[in-house]
Amino acid sequence: MSENRNTSRPIAIRDQAITVDGAESNLYGGAVHYWRLDRDKWDGILESVKRMGFTMISIYIPWEAHELERGRFDFGEVNPSNDIDAFLTLCEQKGFKIIVRPGPQINSELTWFGYPKRILANERLHAVSGAGSKVVLTQVPKPIPALNYASDEFYDETALWYDAICAILAKHAYPNGGIVGAQVDNEMAYFFGVNAYIADYSAESLALYRAFLSDKYGSLDAVNDAYGTSYDSLAQVDPPRRFAATDKQDIPWYADWAEYREHYLIVAMDRLAQMMRERGLSGIALFHNYPHPLGPGGAASGYTAPFNIAKLEEKLDFVGFDIYSRKELFHHVKTVASYVAGTSRYPYIPEFIAGVWPWYLNPGDWHDEEFVTKAALMQGIRGFSRYMLVERDRWLDSPIRRDGRERAEKVAMFGAVNAMLDRGEMHRFRRDADVLLLANREYDRLEAASVLVSFPGDFLETPSGFSEYAGPVTMSEAKLGFDAPVQMIKSEWFQSFEDGLSELGVAPVLSDTDLDPERWNERDVVVLTTLDYLSSDTQAALVAFAKSGGTVVVGPKLPTLDSSMKPCTILADAVGSVDAGGVVKADVGDGSILVATDAVAVAEALGQAVDAAGALRVVRNDDRLEVTVHSARDGAPEKVVFVANPTADPIDASVSFGAELRSVEEIWDGREVTAAGRTITAQMAPYSIHVYRCTLAA
Repeated sequence: MSENRNTSRPIAIRDQAITVDGAESNLYGGAVHYWRLDRDKWDGILESVKRMGFTMISIYIPWEAHELERGRFDFGEVNPSNDIDAFLTLCEQKGFKIIVRPGPQINSELTWFGYPKRILANERLHAVSGAGSKVVLTQVPKPIPALNYASDEFYDETALWYDAICAILAKHAYPNGGIVGAQVDNEMAYFFGVNAYIADYSAESLALYRAFLSDKYGSLDAVNDAYGTSYDSLAQVDPPRRFAATDKQDIPWYADWAEYREHYLIVAMDRLAQMMRERGLSGIALFHNYPHPLGPGGAASGYTAPFNIAKLEEKLDFVGFDIYSRKELFHHVKTVASYVAGTSRYPYIPEFIAGVWPWYLNPGDWHDEEFVTKAALMQGIRGFSRYMLVERDRWLDSPIRRDGRERAEKVAMFGAVNAMLDRGEMHRFRRDADVLLLANREYDRLEAASVLVSFPGDFLETPSGFSEYAGPVTMSEAKLGFDAPVQMIKSEWFQSFEDGLSELGVAPVLSDTDLDPERWNERDVVVLTTLDYLSSDTQAALVAFAKSGGTVVVGPKLPTLDSSMKPCTILADAVGSVDAGGVVKADVGDGSILVATDAVAVAEALGQAVDAAGALRVVRNDDRLEVTVHSARDGAPEKVVFVANPTADPIDASVSFGAELRSVEEIWDGREVTAAGRTITAQMAPYSIHVYRCTLAA
């Protein structure tokens, strides 16, 4: 059992919750930057946070602000506001749980992203692009170089910072104090240079890449066999620096580079986490936050690469995606939150918008923040940290001003969210989701690798609409010897499956093919886009899921190759012939596999699967409505039902989910709702979400 799963520790993850000495604990809180505030304002600001009903403070701790010179730090001796020990003590006195984020990178709109300037000035620590140049993050107020997280020297420098800060944090780590979790670094995404050929081609990274290949294939002969090459040593293996594939046999080389880029981030976070544990933080939860995986403003792209929640959670306790969004981007919020809920052991949003950075092109207001909050909760999010609870330089419109004054409408809204969570006893409920819709990480890796144009790493919404993430505009359309470009049509099929489930009134959770197949057994139906190739492990896992009684839906093809482009027909052998077209169904063990061989067959295949599994279906009078149902874990006859109108039009809504209702309460405002039999009816304003706690009839 890996350390992050060790439930004998005082802080552990169980049943999608964080536990303290075995008791579930809620992490509903937000960020307060002590070092950006006058020290005499700390007390009043924390009182405002407490009055809003928050129970946790997230504390970003910047190396940049504390270091006076290499190896010498100010913890309040020079600047009174730098007294992190005193701030932690004050948070504990007020009864807050505490999350700390000591970097080394914290971003926080700091000029140097939390690093001392000397670290960024050290060219030995710079990441290298595919063209051999310095990698630059084009971030306001000043561009900064991206750092090389494969460099031993980088970790030696970080150790000096960790030695100093962890000595303080360990004194406050539970059970000695209020710290229950620590974030390992921050939004590590190659400094938002997620284009496959931007970073990192440093000598240290290339050595790690070759070690990755050695571990994956086991021998040089196996690498040569996969690539169709005749290298004499692994040292000769160089990664791709642009996409120039012409045939399917080229795919393994490119896909391995995309997979390695995930591995690079995992190794880096694991290394930093081990450093934290060695310095006294082994008893608390360690986690990481990836930036959201869909590009600026919810732009369409791959759902996975280079971020791998499932694999990183083999090293850390939990991993989340951050959400900064607004009401018009409901599908973006739904996708990110559902992906976290379907993948992470503890569905947590480490950064959840509260206020806005000054250079954001299309900021929302508190109405957007209310809507986005409910939209994430309805997908199954179990905890979050608001960024930011207190306004400061380079951050506007938070509920609390930096001088301690409050914005009444925001304080009321965030207080209402916390009251709803408490009044509705949301900790007692878990989202019903009988269907698991998997993104195909192999195809997402090909999409990431097939990008032809490189835009600077800029995680903001850009005026051009282009993104550093791969997308239809910037990807190669090469068919690579197949009858259609896998890297493009895979998204069309994923969307077709998602739309088909929605039309059936089924709300799936999302994950990807790197999720441990043991986790698939939490669901009744698994849906996956399958094209010309698929790894032998995934093919075998799909067959095993069906044999154990599950229902599998795939399409449009049964793959005949594995991920190395070698013949592999495990899935096809289990199903048999698909020459007839339409929907092909095969009984496999105690379950079944259905193949939707064309777009027209998707609805029929999904309908058969959902009916066979007895999966929950919601009946709506308007297909624009989105609904999720959450059940009481103790089996009590209660449900929490979220009904969303994600449109600019009012809707007279009517919703039922197959249960007789005895009473219904809208827990946002405590209002009793008249229920007729099995149906909830309501007039829903544009961009609104209702949250109903339902008691079922006996």
